[in-house]
Amino acid sequence: MSEDFFKSYVEENMPLIMHICRAYARNEESLKDLIQEVSLQLWRSHTSFQGKSQLSTWVYRVTLNVCMSHSKRMKRKVETVPLETRIDSVDENDSDKEQIDKLYEGIKQLKESDRAIILLYLEDKSYKEMSEILGITVTNVGVKVNRLKEKLKEIING
Repeated sequence: MSEDFFKSYVEENMPLIMHICRAYARNEESLKDLIQEVSLQLWRSHTSFQGKSQLSTWVYRVTLNVCMSHSKRMKRKVETVPLETRIDSVDENDSDKEQIDKLYEGIKQLKESDRAIILLYLEDKSYKEMSEILGITVTNVGVKVNRLKEKLKEIING
């Protein structure tokens, strides 16, 4: 993978990377750190990509692994006061933004492995693709997605 190809591929997939990272970030500063960490890890490991799966599947795996590892490390750290800067990856009107913020707050309350599943679902990945990325059966993906949608509705609607 050439450097130019790598840069363009990361840029093409940045919205996806940002959505996944947003679900694991505690605040905007943490989001920036995660995005940078994912980009660095993709660069470090791009030579190990063997082509056994789609490149997008590999990006998902790397992003999820970085986010889950980061989340585990953060559980051991003390929460800091966030700076009032924002990354807005999508142009949203106020009502859409409010709904999206509620959705992400709900997602953050899920277990780490469940966050990965619901994020893949929200990205319109097929159950087969989700199965490949997560290393679980297609049937298990279907069951988990349905349970998580119900759980997320409960969290968001109170």
